[in-house]
Amino acid sequence: MKKFLFVFCAFFLMFFAQAQETDFSFPENALGSYSGTLFIDSPRGKQEIPMEFHMKKTDSLNKYTYQLVYNGQARDYSLIIKDKQKGICEVDENNGIILPSRFSGNTLYSFFEVQGNFLSSRLEFKEDHLFFEILFSNTKAKTTTGGTSDKIPEVYGYPITVVQKATLKKTN
Repeated sequence: MKKFLFVFCAFFLMFFAQAQETDFSFPENALGSYSGTLFIDSPRGKQEIPMEFHMKKTDSLNKYTYQLVYNGQARDYSLIIKDKQKGICEVDENNGIILPSRFSGNTLYSFFEVQGNFLSSRLEFKEDHLFFEILFSNTKAKTTTGGTSDKIPEVYGYPITVVQKATLKKTN
C-alpha cells in the first residue's frame, strides 16, 4: 500500500508540474516590463548595475519589441517567432545581426560566438518575474582533454570567465 501511495503521489506531482509549465504561453505571458539588478562576476571583479527588460507587441504578426536596459542605456532588439510549436525564434539586433533562439520550458535560450567569445543567454519567465543569465567564454582559452583511445573522444572545454545574472520583477 505504501508503494502504491508513493507511486500515486510521484505521478500526481509530475502531472501537476507539467500542467503548470504548459499554462505559460510564450510570448503572450512574457509581455511587459521587468526591472532589477544585474550581478556581474568577471576577472575584473564583481559589479552590480540596474537592469530592465521590456517586451511589447508590435503591429507585425509574430514580431515583438525586445529591449534590454543596462544602467539606463537601452538596447533595442526585436523578437521574431519563426515556429511557435517548435519554439524556434530569432533575436534581431536590428543592425544585421540575427541570433537564433529557442523557447523551451518557459525559457528562451540563445548560444552564439562574437569576437572570439562564446555567449550563452537564458531568460526564464515566471508569472511575476524572470531569471536572466549570460555566460561568456573566450574561445582561445579552450581546454582539450580525453582523446586517449578510440573509445574516449577528445573533448573541448570552454572555461566561463564572465557570469551575468539577474532576477527581474515584472512591473506591468
